[in-house]
Amino acid sequence: MYKKILITGGAGFIGSHVVRLFVNKYPETEIYNLDILTYAGNLENLRDVENQENYTFIKGDITDRDYIINLFREKNFEGIIHLAAESHVDRSIKNPLEFLNTNISGTVNLLDAARKTWNDFEGKRFYHISTDEVFGSLGNEGYFLETTAYDPKSPYSASKASSDHFVRAYNNTYGLPVVISNCSNNYGPYQFPEKLIPLCINNIKNNKALPVYGKGENIRDWLHVEDHAKAIDDIFFKGKDGDTYNVGGGNEWKNLDLIKLLCGIMDDKLKRPKGSSEKLISFVKDRAGHDLRYAIDASKISNQLGWVPSFTFEKGLENTVEWYLDNHHWLENVTSGNYQDYYKSYYNL
Repeated sequence: MYKKILITGGAGFIGSHVVRLFVNKYPETEIYNLDILTYAGNLENLRDVENQENYTFIKGDITDRDYIINLFREKNFEGIIHLAAESHVDRSIKNPLEFLNTNISGTVNLLDAARKTWNDFEGKRFYHISTDEVFGSLGNEGYFLETTAYDPKSPYSASKASSDHFVRAYNNTYGLPVVISNCSNNYGPYQFPEKLIPLCINNIKNNKALPVYGKGENIRDWLHVEDHAKAIDDIFFKGKDGDTYNVGGGNEWKNLDLIKLLCGIMDDKLKRPKGSSEKLISFVKDRAGHDLRYAIDASKISNQLGWVPSFTFEKGLENTVEWYLDNHHWLENVTSGNYQDYYKSYYNL
């Protein structure tokens, strides 16, 4: 069992679920959460664990090479779960250099710190979480496998593909013990409302337009964030060094069909006439280089590690809607920026 685990990006959407799972499941392990707290990092996501004895939050920047090396030397981490990343495709199109700095340089800084401070690689592990977008776009048939050739189409996916290659290079060149996973689109509680599902939930609630790229025919595989966190747990502890695992929910949906399903759930929850929310759908100019279809074959992690998703999309989406409606103060704080006041009052940041 690892004594000290560093989780980068642990105040973000996926990271907060992973931190919560690890803090509660492994009370004898010290869990460190390193996050720079950009717009998508929210410490309110972790109120339920912030006072637990085995949890420590550290505000820091993975792009600061000297800081990262000194942190590794000071804390002597034995395991790294690397989730910190710029992740929104639209933002990468507007500002690709920010994605280069965080996703590539930041990852290399962490790899190099591990290489230089781990005198003995025995009992150590560097786990890099990536995306299915590195594989490019699928046609109407087929699935992404762990052996699928990389073909990134956006600045975001290109930056993640590059970071994946660096992780494998450090494993091959220096013998650094690593594992990688590539996951499909995540959804669930605590997701920043720039992403499709929470954006639509918030807009429907406030009777605002629901923007749909192109004709809404792009297809994505959807994975509930709690299922993803459990997969990360399995891969970190049971995955084979140097291996890659695809994590998918087995839920392929066209964007337009997904939004219509969401509209129906929202109409029901808000006691609105059936079909009223669909009138908010507004088709907009398609995203530049918009990949048509992503779909993951997750049979490897299922067969080798015993992981299977527990949420059907319909049930997971309904639970997600209920969470956002029940936690409207969280959503209001995020959309207004007031969540940053919490950092000042609790963490003196």
